[in-house]
Amino acid sequence: MNIALVACSDNPEILWNVFRLGNLMLEKMDDVTIFLNGPSVSYSQIATKEFPLLDLAKLFTLSEGVLLA
Repeated sequence: MNIALVACSDNPEILWNVFRLGNLMLEKMDDVTIFLNGPSVSYSQIATKEFPLLDLAKLFTLSEGVLLA
């Protein structure tokens, strides 16, 4: 199944959940694309210790997920 997730928020918790959901779907053998729009493009700058967005994004791309911005 092909899945597309669209994120357009600069809230780190929302982006954390988008990446978590994307990684979970990749584990289930789905093809997943995350499209970052607007303020979500700067996810690397809004990452916190509580919401490690960079780690989740790296795992997502290394697991053959497609990240578009």
